[in-house]
Amino acid sequence: MQTQHSQASASLRPEAAPHLQTRKECHAAGVKLRKSVRRGCHADWTTPAGRASPVAILATQGLTRIPDLLSVRYARMKASPFAFLRGAAAVMAADLAHTPTTGLTVQACGDCHLANFGSYASPEGIPVFDINDFDETLRAPFEWDIRRLGTSLVLAGLEGGLSDKAARLLSRDMTLTYAKEMTRLAGLSPLEIWTDRVDLVAAIAQFEDRKVREAVQAQLARRLDSARNHFGLVADSGPAPSLRERPPFVMRLPAHEDTIRQAFSRYVATQPAERAVLLDRYRLRDVVFKVVGIGSVGTFCAIGLFATADGETLLLQIKEAQESVLAPFTGPSCFHNQGERVVTGQRITQAVSDSFLGWTRSDGPQTDKGNAAPDLSGQGRQFYVRRLKDTRLAAIGSDSAQQGLADYARLCGRTLARAHARSGDVATIAGYLGKGAAFADAISRFSAAYAKQTHRDWAVFTAALKDNQLPAPSGPA
Repeated sequence: MQTQHSQASASLRPEAAPHLQTRKECHAAGVKLRKSVRRGCHADWTTPAGRASPVAILATQGLTRIPDLLSVRYARMKASPFAFLRGAAAVMAADLAHTPTTGLTVQACGDCHLANFGSYASPEGIPVFDINDFDETLRAPFEWDIRRLGTSLVLAGLEGGLSDKAARLLSRDMTLTYAKEMTRLAGLSPLEIWTDRVDLVAAIAQFEDRKVREAVQAQLARRLDSARNHFGLVADSGPAPSLRERPPFVMRLPAHEDTIRQAFSRYVATQPAERAVLLDRYRLRDVVFKVVGIGSVGTFCAIGLFATADGETLLLQIKEAQESVLAPFTGPSCFHNQGERVVTGQRITQAVSDSFLGWTRSDGPQTDKGNAAPDLSGQGRQFYVRRLKDTRLAAIGSDSAQQGLADYARLCGRTLARAHARSGDVATIAGYLGKGAAFADAISRFSAAYAKQTHRDWAVFTAALKDNQLPAPSGPA
């Protein structure tokens, strides 16, 4: 059975205090903090002296990934500066380490851009909206997630044809909404914060743009009505259900299938007793590999088809967990298995988590850092497991972003505040942010400046691809 070590639990708590403080005391501490860390200083961005080349950082990441998939990753990142940002979390993490912080930490997403928010159904079937990617989660300064989200909004706005000023206002509005929501949450009890969730239907109803609101409401209704469990991946015409391939993004990789089957087997064997009772009704029948989001392309990710004797199916996704890109700057994870880091971070941050969340590993030597140098054959890798997402429902978020980025920016800001409030010192953060626009103005200026940095990095990256400076390394596939 999977358990958390007491040392790990302690390290995930907010900053230690000699005694429990009242909301009033925490709020006052946040206000006082403005004197030593001006809110305006968060606007600053200067390229650090001796900054590592983004190409070198990406090349180093590529050494631990499946070689045949690196070309897919680079092609996706080449599409635009925003696409590059999505794949360059390690680059921005190194830069964020040089920015001012208050010292107030939260369980950070670690890769907080607008495409890593989305919709999914609660166990009761209610659509909720939340952060939905935790591969890089780690305890870190609360400002880091806000800076990355703000930058992604500026880049997405510019890509969508907005003026510099309008794109910058997306970041400002997101941050103002974050601060407003943090102030609201600061008045709630810890239990009330823990159970607070963003109801997607109610959130859409609050969109200011009527046309966007009505269009997204219609899309949500259609997708809920037509939802099916198989996502079009299951073929049940044969004697037993199997998975369909959709090359080049969903396909079989026979050389790596044993690795995934072993990891799934270990996952099933180590589940808590109450979940083991359920999983005992199923057997793993088929496996296909899946190319996932830009930042994760090249890591081991697969879908497992589990079925009962009567052919009823359950689809689970297994995804490799490597060391967080934040770890070199915050300190390594307290967990020996990086999959446990991801699962624990998700459970802390999300109001509604997947009951199938768990972690596992493949055979082979493991390292405390978690895949510091895993074998390219798949040995010695660490994973987390979750139920396969309903991509149609998840796409509601990206659809609304395309149709009404201003409303989506505010929704992301609200959602991020709720996520941070579950693990951070909410009253102190609220006191520091205040009710004015000083912090939001600073973040918007930083976001615009870092968006320009990302444009420069993207140009360097695309030039490197053209000059073949980022070739996929040779090795087993």
